[in-house]
Amino acid sequence: MGLPIIGETLQFFVPYTSTDISPFIKKRIQRYGPVFRTSIVGHPIIVSTDPELNSLVFKQGADSWFKPWYTDSFSEIIGSESLMFHEGFLHKYIRGLVRERFGPDSLKSLLVDLEGRTRSHLGSWSVLPSVDLKEAVSVMLHGFAVEKLYSFSDPEMIRGHKQSYDAFLRGLISFPLNIPGTAYWKCLQGRKWAVKTIKKLMEERTESPRMGERDYLDFVMEEIDSSESPLTEKMATDLLFLLPFAAFESTSSTIVSAFHYLTAHPAALAELTREHEGILKRREESGSGGISWREYKSMTFTHMVTNETLRLTNIVPGIFRKVMKDVEVKGYLIPAGWTVMVYPTAAHLNPSVYDDPLSFNPWRWEGQKVNSGSENFMAFGGGSRFCSGAEFVKLCMAIFFHHLVTKYRYVQFD
Repeated sequence: MGLPIIGETLQFFVPYTSTDISPFIKKRIQRYGPVFRTSIVGHPIIVSTDPELNSLVFKQGADSWFKPWYTDSFSEIIGSESLMFHEGFLHKYIRGLVRERFGPDSLKSLLVDLEGRTRSHLGSWSVLPSVDLKEAVSVMLHGFAVEKLYSFSDPEMIRGHKQSYDAFLRGLISFPLNIPGTAYWKCLQGRKWAVKTIKKLMEERTESPRMGERDYLDFVMEEIDSSESPLTEKMATDLLFLLPFAAFESTSSTIVSAFHYLTAHPAALAELTREHEGILKRREESGSGGISWREYKSMTFTHMVTNETLRLTNIVPGIFRKVMKDVEVKGYLIPAGWTVMVYPTAAHLNPSVYDDPLSFNPWRWEGQKVNSGSENFMAFGGGSRFCSGAEFVKLCMAIFFHHLVTKYRYVQFD
């Protein structure tokens, strides 16, 4: 359990560059087995890399022994009324609000704009000697998100908004020391600026409702005013704060990681290129315009690349659940009041499920479902907590690589 109060927090937060299981987790699995206890930021935690226990943790229903949980510091960063802190009816309701903008039906209407923005940015990058791909893709997707959410159009406002999220991101997973100059303090300052901007926008919309085309903020404001809606201003603020981050950060990380793996595996890149060149040829023969939703859904190998990238990059470092009552499973007694952290990386790199698990092999997904989660694939969470934005990530991946591999060539990726 480590030292008093801080436990093993310092060891847990030590960064590492490998795609393998973190040294902190691996060392303890080797010593104690797939389920062990530790103490992180003052909380006793059970770390599970066991598929059976993970499946039990994700079990849903009113009698569930495990409820979603996050540290106080994370709650302060994300917002205490955010989607992830609600359960039951409220959680389902807010998920519905997210799907209003990022669900499949809404994405169909956004496809044209998203493709146009992607083509424009790829064209502007192509004349540059080099591009910081992670930053460039983040800027592109952040700009798209704030335009659709808030109707931002002023470049300075968009830039300032992005900078506040950059500060937020740098301290998101850091030691929670709220002292000026620390990453955590900067993270809170970034959130403070972004929330102040959102509240100002909401006040302006209340005083002067917009006429004409509605954006997502208009939709949320109408929900707040509706007598039949449970949405409060605080819930709306936390939702509007989280959505831009959710839209651009994990998506840009996935795109850049896929780019890295594809450039290192020519056979996979060639197969991806063949798939998109085939789609482009059929489209040109039919005389149709840009990517259709039907074409997107037909990009089988692209979806396999997405899943394999997510399996290896493990964007979600841990999924936390609070134990509501004593649970006995596989000979272990897990006390009520403790927290279980499901560690997705262990499931994604399980050699009994994935042959040669550290290798990039999109073909391993052939014939399998690529649009859902399981106890062996938790890139987008599990159960009723399955990420509402999963389709958005996959759509962005498909559009980006469709235009990249059919229209451009690159010299080197470092």
